[in-house]
Amino acid sequence: MDYTVPKLTDYSAAALEKAAGECIAACATEAAEVRSDADLKAFRDRWMARKNGILTQINDLWLKGAPKDAKREAGIRVNELKARILELAESAHVTSSRSVAAECVDISLPGVRRPIGAEHPVIKTRNEIVAVFQRLGYSVAEGPVVETDYYNFEALNFPPNHPARDTQDTLFIAGQQAKPLRERLLLRTHTSPVQIRTMEKMRPPIRIVIPGTVHRNDPPDASHSPMFNQIEGLAVDTNITFGDLKGTLDHAMKALFGSSVKTHFRPSFFPFTEPSAELYVTCFICGGSGKRDGNAPCRPCKQTGWIEVLGCGMVDPNVFEFVKDNGYDPKKVSGFAFGAGIDRLALLKYGVDDLQHFFQGDVRFLQQFG
Repeated sequence: MDYTVPKLTDYSAAALEKAAGECIAACATEAAEVRSDADLKAFRDRWMARKNGILTQINDLWLKGAPKDAKREAGIRVNELKARILELAESAHVTSSRSVAAECVDISLPGVRRPIGAEHPVIKTRNEIVAVFQRLGYSVAEGPVVETDYYNFEALNFPPNHPARDTQDTLFIAGQQAKPLRERLLLRTHTSPVQIRTMEKMRPPIRIVIPGTVHRNDPPDASHSPMFNQIEGLAVDTNITFGDLKGTLDHAMKALFGSSVKTHFRPSFFPFTEPSAELYVTCFICGGSGKRDGNAPCRPCKQTGWIEVLGCGMVDPNVFEFVKDNGYDPKKVSGFAFGAGIDRLALLKYGVDDLQHFFQGDVRFLQQFG
């Protein structure tokens, strides 16, 4: 039987408690019967409609009709009753939503699978290179991106006004003119400063690889970016020779690009190594022939059959002089260093023709490497 709001003649606490209990019990019974949106609408209209809803009737019959000395007690009971009915209406809404959802879901259908992310091609290439050298016993070292002129240039055998500084296209931090040159801040142009920082902290022997981002004032195009990724390596011990450098890099290139890859060293110049060389590998696109797909010219190697991948050399004794007090006496130790652009290696490895694709965040491009 539908609940009807009674008119009260007794406003004692016991009578109000009994009337409120009967009202709540009736509301709970009706709320439990709600199964659909239509049921929910009818329930809310019956109990909470402004004109004829049961809550409105309770307010008119119980509160407004209460004697003056009973209005306070009646007001408390009516407010408690309203709060409880609102709770029951909310629970009816949740029950209705679940029922509708259950009716709409076909449990025989397969679930929705969330796509699993994958490494960015540059990050993947970096991790592959690092893993090769970790298997050779190298540790990973890191350092700050904002560097001082001392660590970025001076301690790496770049004297003031050295022309090699001009080729770095350095981005300096503003407001540094009042400081001495060696203390001026800049965005590092290579990860080589970490070599000096590591040798200041650790005595020889050391073997480290240094991945990280570097910055240069280069306009973005298909082969340049003001921010790019680099990885360097440093090995220092007694009696390290250029032969150790060649053997290490030959092994690393074969591990990265396949056992059939051949390496070739050509003389070069870097301020922090002497002698210095550029490492070339046989083109892994055309196999070193300079041609692909029949007689078509191979663009990655410019038809030479060789691709330059990194710079390297024996650590210049002048560099060891800056850390001589920590065991790096150039008369007693020797070492080699190398550095490569990770982005460039990723370009070659995946056959991408525009460096900017790696930084534009286009999901359609990145999904190819998932």
